[in-house]
Amino acid sequence: MWKRERRRDMADVNIYTAGKLSGMARSLGLLARSCLDGMEGEKGLTREDALAAMQMSAAMVCGSCSRCNLYSSSEKSDSYYLYYLLRAFEQKGEVGEEDMPRLFLETCRRKEDYMAQLNRNLGRATMNLEWKNRFLESRDTVMVQFRELAVILDEFAQQMEAATDVTAAKEEAVRRKFRLHRIGVENMLLLEYENHQREAYLTVRALGNRCVTAREAAELFGEAVGGSWYAPPDTRTLINRQSASIRFAEAGQYQMRYGTARIPKQGETVCGDNYIWSEQVPGQVILGLSDGMGSGSRAGAESGKIVELLGQLLETGFSARAAMKMANTVLLLTGTQQHPATLDLACVDLHNGVLEAMKMGAVATFVLSDGKVEILEAGELPAGVLPGAEPSLLSRKLWDGDWIVMMTDGVLDACPGVYKEQSMQGFLEEIPAKSPQDLAQRVLDFAVREGCRDDMTVFVAGIWKKQ
Repeated sequence: MWKRERRRDMADVNIYTAGKLSGMARSLGLLARSCLDGMEGEKGLTREDALAAMQMSAAMVCGSCSRCNLYSSSEKSDSYYLYYLLRAFEQKGEVGEEDMPRLFLETCRRKEDYMAQLNRNLGRATMNLEWKNRFLESRDTVMVQFRELAVILDEFAQQMEAATDVTAAKEEAVRRKFRLHRIGVENMLLLEYENHQREAYLTVRALGNRCVTAREAAELFGEAVGGSWYAPPDTRTLINRQSASIRFAEAGQYQMRYGTARIPKQGETVCGDNYIWSEQVPGQVILGLSDGMGSGSRAGAESGKIVELLGQLLETGFSARAAMKMANTVLLLTGTQQHPATLDLACVDLHNGVLEAMKMGAVATFVLSDGKVEILEAGELPAGVLPGAEPSLLSRKLWDGDWIVMMTDGVLDACPGVYKEQSMQGFLEEIPAKSPQDLAQRVLDFAVREGCRDDMTVFVAGIWKKQ
């Protein structure tokens, strides 16, 4: 009875947490919308700015003189002159005598002083407007980030709600198997997600004076529930007499290996491209490639920071899309201290072999399957250019023996002919591949035949079904 109640409590907590996360997501979305309302204001100088500049000039120069009544005439709601004055200042950067009314030119005794003050005041108003627009742009970027956080929380809440508690069907078998190897199971939760991947959380302790590694316990768990299981790197590595929580993840039916080949631009010692290979997310492999703007050590440092940030976000549990959007926001907020960088991500689900490719400014990815090459087209804008930019999303099913070939623009631009993608496609369809490293090196050798005018990186991964 206690066990059934405990499992129900844990399921209730799961539903409660998902509901709370959904509520937080809605609140963040409302906050973002409320702050963004009315932010699309005037981008240039307004009628009020022109009136204030004229009033200040009159106070500084005219005194009690009212010969031309320039300010009083312009203050009328139907006065067209104010808009003409602003347009002249924006086009030329200053107001000249030819832009002033005839009455002013004929009657004013201090024309030069007045116009100098007027141009000075309009210049100050322009400077204030630039700072205001910068503030609004920064605020807009932060609000976009709020909106993205709302999406992330909502995605995680939906994932929690979709997870099925299948503990009851396997709990007794696990307890029996662990008891035979002198491991006590105090509590257990077994979840199955939409892609049929399973994940387990156990509270265990070793009985007697022995210690058991998490790897050994994962193998015992697999024998009890079926399938191949492992203990992820972020979980406890050793089970002793003290009760502790441990996590197991089910290994997918596919496995992957990768190879890379790269070379810096001619005359440089450091390549400006960087890549990431991550298996931290259970049942998933993540390949990432970033090309920093320019070449050399500076571009390499910038692209390195981006792939490091992406890796941390993805390993924390962010979706690939959310991670790329957040990296885009970081680049925008760093302003002049950071240059735009291309982002190219490939996420492969090892349970079903589905590839999700996401791009921001990156060149095409090539998928080699059974001797034929499919081109996954490139994204348009790199990260760090526009707030709210959306990555291009492409999805494809991979099969046993397929290859993923990713590269930076320096490699593709070096291909012969006008149609670079088709040239690379033909080359990949003709060469035999022995291993990911062999294929990466062959592609790079093909690209550098005409010289190395830019940083070049080739990233190749192969997928195979486990025996």
